Amino acid sequence: MNGDSLIQDRIAPAVTTSGGPSSPGPRRAPLIIEPGRTEKNYWRDLWRYRELFQVLAWRDLSVRYKQTVIGIAWAVLRPFLTMVIFTVIFGKVANLPAPGNVPYPLLVFAGMLPWQFFATSLSEASNSLISNANLISKVYFPRLIVPAATVVVGLVDFLISAAILAAMMLWYQFAPGWGVLLLPCFILLTFFASLGPGLWITALNVKYRDFRYVIPFLIQFGLYVSPVGFSSAVVREKFGDGLFMLYSLNPMVGVIDGFRWCLLGGECAIWWPGFAASIGVTAFFLWLGIRQFRKLERTFADFI
Repeated sequence: MNGDSLIQDRIAPAVTTSGGPSSPGPRRAPLIIEPGRTEKNYWRDLWRYRELFQVLAWRDLSVRYKQTVIGIAWAVLRPFLTMVIFTVIFGKVANLPAPGNVPYPLLVFAGMLPWQFFATSLSEASNSLISNANLISKVYFPRLIVPAATVVVGLVDFLISAAILAAMMLWYQFAPGWGVLLLPCFILLTFFASLGPGLWITALNVKYRDFRYVIPFLIQFGLYVSPVGFSSAVVREKFGDGLFMLYSLNPMVGVIDGFRWCLLGGECAIWWPGFAASIGVTAFFLWLGIRQFRKLERTFADFI
């Protein structure tokens, strides 16, 4: 039995009709359709199909590292090598400062944590519907589960990278402050920042397949315009509060600043007006992504 068959067995319709004497098995309750409650029932179905979320997440995670030479070590090498390159370019060549007594490699890696989570989640979610075309065209379930389940892949990579950062902080003898207790809030914010655009793009990708070529460009471009390899305080000091507020419309600016504040302490202070702007943009794209996804969801089976 292949993966799609197993998933279809898990999401077999919970309500079936059973008739006269020739129908075997116990009688099931009839399906009742009430006008005006479609949206409410849809969000209830998300909870009813939570087992499907687990199955899809585990499958995506196993497929990601299947038949790879070094397996899960890719989750270690990618952020580590990027940190080394950014430290050399921005810290040594460009001589950009790190705030206070924060070692520059820690500054970069603390920015790599949310960026890697965001980039992996956005990339996986954007192609999720196309990757599950056979499943979507055959059975009913809330399609929102498919892109949401792919975020687990990014979360696993994030946890591996977090262990590397913990080892680096031990090496540099740099202990985080009480702000680390708020780190789960910023992890959730990163999840929302990636899910909103991911839902919108994956919905468009079903009808317009060339959107899959846009994602790698956006991720590569965003890596250099986001404060991953440098402190956002450098941008604010150089261009002033007005332009920095415009720069903060990039939702990852607030997320990365928040991560650094949690992990590196008060040396990496948050500029709260810019942070509020980043949260506002994240909330807007989350609302827009869910709205557009639900609007186009009914046509997925036709175009896919």
